[in-house]
Amino acid sequence: MGYEVVGTWRQFFHWGPLLALGVIFTISWVTIRCDLMWWPPHLSIGGFINFLLFVTWVALTLYNYFAACMKGPGFIPLEWKPRNPDHMRYLQFCECCQGYKAPRSHHCRKCGRCVMKMDHHCPWINTCCGHFNHGNFCWFLLFAPIGCIHAIVILAPSIYRALNFHHYYYYKRDEPLVYLGVWGFVVTMFGVGLAIGVIIAVGMLFYIQIKSVLKNETGIEGWIIEKALDRIRDDEEGEFVYPYDLGWKENFKQVFRWSGRPKSNGFTWDVVQDCHQYTLTVEQLIQKQDKRDRTIEFVITENYSGALCPVSKGLRIGCCVPCTDEPRIKVEEGDKVLVTRWKKRWLYGTKVLSGPVVGADAGKRIRGWFPRRCAVEIIDDNMNDKKDS
Repeated sequence: MGYEVVGTWRQFFHWGPLLALGVIFTISWVTIRCDLMWWPPHLSIGGFINFLLFVTWVALTLYNYFAACMKGPGFIPLEWKPRNPDHMRYLQFCECCQGYKAPRSHHCRKCGRCVMKMDHHCPWINTCCGHFNHGNFCWFLLFAPIGCIHAIVILAPSIYRALNFHHYYYYKRDEPLVYLGVWGFVVTMFGVGLAIGVIIAVGMLFYIQIKSVLKNETGIEGWIIEKALDRIRDDEEGEFVYPYDLGWKENFKQVFRWSGRPKSNGFTWDVVQDCHQYTLTVEQLIQKQDKRDRTIEFVITENYSGALCPVSKGLRIGCCVPCTDEPRIKVEEGDKVLVTRWKKRWLYGTKVLSGPVVGADAGKRIRGWFPRRCAVEIIDDNMNDKKDS
């Protein structure tokens, strides 16, 4: 079985990688600049070790960042299907990729492909965090805060000495001087703020990711498990068992190995006893069917442009938009939408296409959020007659 990875330099011409690399280089530059004045590495062995240690954190952060970007999560080949045709009934079919979704894979609308063991799409690396780059992504999330903690250890005494420059100049001439100037001081303080932000934000993300690794559970699978535990199950189904939780030690080894390559090939996975490769995919199929059973058809009565904050539809609708990165869809009067989720003032659904779609758009579904005031529910008279009888 083959797989595909991502890795072109065009990937870095995006606001996410440009901002992430900008933060890394800004913190590194101001820290090295201050370190060369505060504790010059050529004057003492302690200064040399301190400088070498900080450069090591920077190198490890950048290596794992670029590895996570260039390796990519691993994509399921287009039009993929299992070798055994009987196994197709256990898998979901992806209309965009025109192939079956392997166990633990999900389609990413931003990447436009089915991703192996997809956890989430990360804008900072401009690709998904998934099977092949999950380990490097976690290492990046670890080394970045460690490097920032070390940076603050260097920057804090450097700023103190810069503010007391005249004292050190006149009374402690034997000690290294730190001179920043106005703009140097502003940039250094900015670097401190960035370092604190990285420690908090990236540190929290590392905690979330390492928890998922130790449970061998992606963010998407967490939603599936939650729905599986809440779902009313038939007696013959039995209790739901998550098939990939092998214990925290074995779960850790699934991602972190000396070779740098995860244990699975992305298509087959180690599972617990009494489970099989399709235990979770069967649960997903049942949940998808339940979702289709809950679908309500709406007809559009008012045009909506797909704007992020449609103030023209009313101040409450414009201000109370769904807190999600899911898309908004353009709808026109007369369109029909199959709604599967709803909020007080917004609906989420898939447009019913009136005619055949050909070319590049074939197989694609147009789905997203739109204001509730733009649609009304279609009442099935036949169903009402049956209920009355």
